[in-house]
Amino acid sequence: MDLDALKSGLLERIDAASDVAALEEIRVSALGKKGEITAQMKQLGGLDPEARKAAGQALNALKDEIAGALDARKAGFADAELDARLAAEAIDVSQTPRPVRRGRLHPITQTIDEIVDIFGQMGFVWAEGPEVEDDWHNFTALNMPTDHPARQMQDTFYMKGHSGDEGSLVLRTHTSPVQVRTMMSQTPPIRVIVPGRTFRSDSDATHTPMFHQAEGLVIDKTANMAQLKGCLLEFCRTFFQAPDLTLQFRPSYFPFTEPSAEVDVRCDRSGGKLVIGEGEDWLEVLGSGMVNPRVIEACGIDPNEYQGFAFGIGIERLAMLKYGIPDLRTFFDGDVRWLQHYGFEPQLLPSLVRGR
Repeated sequence: MDLDALKSGLLERIDAASDVAALEEIRVSALGKKGEITAQMKQLGGLDPEARKAAGQALNALKDEIAGALDARKAGFADAELDARLAAEAIDVSQTPRPVRRGRLHPITQTIDEIVDIFGQMGFVWAEGPEVEDDWHNFTALNMPTDHPARQMQDTFYMKGHSGDEGSLVLRTHTSPVQVRTMMSQTPPIRVIVPGRTFRSDSDATHTPMFHQAEGLVIDKTANMAQLKGCLLEFCRTFFQAPDLTLQFRPSYFPFTEPSAEVDVRCDRSGGKLVIGEGEDWLEVLGSGMVNPRVIEACGIDPNEYQGFAFGIGIERLAMLKYGIPDLRTFFDGDVRWLQHYGFEPQLLPSLVRGR
């Protein structure tokens, strides 16, 4: 067979190939098991030694040349494909870039993180629990009798099919049930901070059906009212950034604490502005007290050996006071413009202390 004609024909076919698939067909027809060059190699055995040597060298040279031509043509296809893809993905760097809109933290998120951070530095650890609670954890264990107003259906969201009887399921009206669950599952000493969502049937400029609370609980053998006052004084001074802030503890009543106290901070309302830490006025910010021995006993802890204190903070209320937000309902409107005004850059987050 004329090897020059074979080579010429194969090279022409390689040059005329339109894609990689066509090149593969040529490779198989020339170099495959039944290819033309392979067939010529099989016939070498019938030649005399000198002729076999010369023909073998010529066929090997042809084989290498065809393989090289196939590889070169395949590389050309790959380069062309890459050029086309780069052209399609090209970016005009001279164009004006799109503005980057950064998200902002909601004031409630910021306030929760600040509260957790401050109490975390006092040794409190994060605790959480279910938002759908049973009657016992939400009311009974917290020393709320069956005729307590909080149990009434106009004040509490009962789950469908539940009407306030024992065993009923409710959307928790406070985060205090987490305190109950913590006391039942942990051995004193206990020191937890419990932020979370709560639900009550109420809505106006200062109330919403869903709101956030943060409650603190300390249980040990020596907890006392003086420690409670010192803890809350440190918190309020740090949170409101008022190192000389004065607190006022007013006697109050909560069924789950005895004695109980409302906590007021000194403020100035003159000139149409509210300034925390100055003036002669007082503003209520949270409730507190010594944990009622009945609550401690209901949770399986001996009240003759252990005692404790607790406090509850309205997170939206603190955010409104600190950041000058006038209407509670705007917290949940989902208005991006409001969030751009009152929100926080992520890097302004405090370092979090969330023990588990």
